[in-house]
Amino acid sequence: MKLGYPCLNWSLPCNAGKTFRLKSYSDEKLIETVDNNLSCLMNILQYNKDNGFYFFRISSETIPFASHEICQFNWQKQFENQLQTIGKFILKNEMRISMHPDQFVLINALDKKIIKKSIKELQWHCELLDLMGLKEDAKVQIHVGGVYDDKQASMKRFVDNYKKLPELIKKRLVIENDDRLYSLKDCIEIHEQTNIPIIFDNFHHECLHNDEPVAEALSAAQKTWTKNDGILMTDYSSQQPGERVGKHRDSIDIKHFEKYIKATKDYDFDIMLEIKDKEKSAAKALQIIGVYSKTSVPRPS
Repeated sequence: MKLGYPCLNWSLPCNAGKTFRLKSYSDEKLIETVDNNLSCLMNILQYNKDNGFYFFRISSETIPFASHEICQFNWQKQFENQLQTIGKFILKNEMRISMHPDQFVLINALDKKIIKKSIKELQWHCELLDLMGLKEDAKVQIHVGGVYDDKQASMKRFVDNYKKLPELIKKRLVIENDDRLYSLKDCIEIHEQTNIPIIFDNFHHECLHNDEPVAEALSAAQKTWTKNDGILMTDYSSQQPGERVGKHRDSIDIKHFEKYIKATKDYDFDIMLEIKDKEKSAAKALQIIGVYSKTSVPRPS
């Protein structure tokens, strides 16, 4: 079992998701920004190794405007050596990596232009992971998308468009159950037609479900992952008190997390903490996992 957090580290004096405005674009600005992002990413990964966090979500801002028509620069060649160095560090330390493009990535959209843009966005994410030399267990996760007044038709459109994707994307793409539109049951229906793995999001499952207990739901998601896909990836969070339903907590709810780990202790899965204070909550969660989980938990070297 590996545990981590997404994109940023509040304890380090750098930002691995630095970007700039489109009107400020230049190749020089892109090189400067990406160099910063990759250097900071390396610092975060070293911090994670030192503190026992072996799961990390790389920011989708790592290469600003990578899918935009304005970007004609060969960033793949420019940063090839840096990406290989980062990838070797990840593989040497047996870390798990994911990415999560913004919600505008919709491969079941009605507008074909949106689908085309979404595919371009997914492509550069997968290229980045390929250039790092990472195995297929490094995943790019998305939501199923919109309902567009007809859920079954929208699910069919997702399936049809997924089947047309290049293998570069298909080998890394995974979907997650969401909190409003597509439940775990809906995602499983899509999986049965595509074999796409499902990330289990416990918080989304609390918001939208079909009365499946959490352990049963996690088990169902786990069965969608093959050996090449690696261990089941999961997202974890809980409700922020006093906020709209579905708002993630600022800091981990220890009792809630303990209950979750106890309920799922018979399963092996990796946990991405979608909690705002990131590495601070991750340190607390790591201690709890060590107490309750039957699986081995990577410790700081």
